[in-house]
Amino acid sequence: MNPRKYSLSSVGPRIEQFLRPCLERAGFRMGYEMADGEAADGDFETPDVVVKFNGPDVEYLLANRAELLLALEHVTMEALRMPSEDHSRISFDANDYRLLRIEELRLSASAAAEKVKRTGQPFRFNPMNSRERRVIHLALRNETELRSESSGSGGFRHVVVYPAGMASLPDPPQPAFPRRDGPFNGPRRDSGRERGGPPDRGRRPPRPRR
Repeated sequence: MNPRKYSLSSVGPRIEQFLRPCLERAGFRMGYEMADGEAADGDFETPDVVVKFNGPDVEYLLANRAELLLALEHVTMEALRMPSEDHSRISFDANDYRLLRIEELRLSASAAAEKVKRTGQPFRFNPMNSRERRVIHLALRNETELRSESSGSGGFRHVVVYPAGMASLPDPPQPAFPRRDGPFNGPRRDSGRERGGPPDRGRRPPRPRR
């Protein structure tokens, strides 16, 4: 385990100063507790400080694979001006999502390893963040018949599991981003005139002047 660099006493007040107003302005009905991290089983994730959320709106943080939880964590680290290599030292969690996700990744790594051994073909995981890629690598570190490496760039970075003697394959082409017609990928709202159709019925035409 890496030596502890942060503690609740050193970084807790700074997290509080940013996080509490952020949640209040967003209107979330939730609170949180902060504590010094403890060594996790198998050193898959050993943060210095853990922030655990609770309350009726926690479900919003955990939707879409905890997309909002991870985004809030990242924004907080940026607000604290922490270097990117230290982001894993502060962990945001709710309803033990982190623990459950680590176990899910460990099982996925085991299944991928068995498939690679059986078929002799490499296996590509879906893109995931650096923390989750690290879990995959650690889960496979004692395998002698295969190896794992990270591939791709940016939001498409992922883990590939190879038979031990196979050379690395070139990265697959990155898929094009989907077209966004409106905010949050929703349909664009217009008056209908741009499509050659009638104007919105919700709008009344202006009254003629007398």
